[in-house]
Amino acid sequence: MKNKRVLTILIILITILVAIATSVGIFSDEEKGLKEFTSVHGEKIELYGKGIYHNMSADVAVQGIAQDYLTLFAGIPLLLIGLYMTLKGSLKGKFFLAGVLSYLFVNYLFYSIMAMYNYLFPVYISLMGLTFFALSTTLFSFDMQALPGHFSKRTPNRLTGGFLIVNSLLIGMLWLQTVLTPLMDGTIIPPEVEHYTTLIVQGMDLGLLLPLSFVSGLFFLLKRKIGYLMAPVYIVFLSVQMAALVSKIIGMKMAGVAVGPSIVIIPTIMAIAICCAFLTLKSVKKRGETLR
Repeated sequence: MKNKRVLTILIILITILVAIATSVGIFSDEEKGLKEFTSVHGEKIELYGKGIYHNMSADVAVQGIAQDYLTLFAGIPLLLIGLYMTLKGSLKGKFFLAGVLSYLFVNYLFYSIMAMYNYLFPVYISLMGLTFFALSTTLFSFDMQALPGHFSKRTPNRLTGGFLIVNSLLIGMLWLQTVLTPLMDGTIIPPEVEHYTTLIVQGMDLGLLLPLSFVSGLFFLLKRKIGYLMAPVYIVFLSVQMAALVSKIIGMKMAGVAVGPSIVIIPTIMAIAICCAFLTLKSVKKRGETLR
């Protein structure tokens, strides 16, 4: 009962702060003047020049605003639906909630370390902390020993597990090409660094998120107990994350930024992830467990 109250309070706070962060990101559009910047690497960077993201490069700012729309109008409702289902004792709901919280944690982790410093920094770090503790509370409430027994014989271990492995390898190879090509030709610094400190997205993906996807898929494929926790949560997270990437592509396209093959690849990955998430959660037996 105590954990229910704690989780509810955490998610109410998260909802309020997410609404603030995304609304400011979407609706702040005051002109800031500076439109171009020369990085320490001598590269001319076109800045967005207005609103809360005025010091971000133009293409990255457009992506951030597009993701704010997704987080505000889809992320918050999905979070509240997950909380409602979890409080009702639904195991499917608890997996779903953990996946959405994972998305919000990763999102505001990136905002805290990548977004150019602005007056929302206290909000970003608060969200990073609150989502981390809400996610931890949810994950630690699962009974690991009993978890495999809550899945039916029709659980798509091969489909979901295989997809998580293949997706991690494909994205990993894409990012390694970005990282290794400049090292091999001697230019060292990839153009994608722009005026930021390093390749933050690629670094977090290669060092943390993609290995987690691979291990989650492998353990689910092998029907290990930990896999029955990691894979359902990760596939829900991936579904929301891919939806956010699709929103970014739409935002870039509307702003006239070239999107290349990603306009087909990312929606395809999203569609497969959502199908895998649906089938995986569908295989969870109706009888669940409440928060302990």
